Amino acid sequence: MFLGDDLLKWLVLALGGALFAGNTLAIIKPPPRAKEGDLPRAPVSRSAFMAGVGLIAAIWALASLVSS
Repeated sequence: MFLGDDLLKWLVLALGGALFAGNTLAIIKPPPRAKEGDLPRAPVSRSAFMAGVGLIAAIWALASLVSS
């Protein structure tokens, strides 16, 4: 099997890291407005919460990979 028994841990690490990075960058440097109805920037509280969830998932997966 690809990556053996650690496949789920690697996937959680990848998704958690992407969730953290994407939401953090949305807070720091919002994308340019494409059309009239777009928000000027991402909702900070929701983005910060989702970045925190991603960080916790990534740390947990990394700790699981190191301990096994």
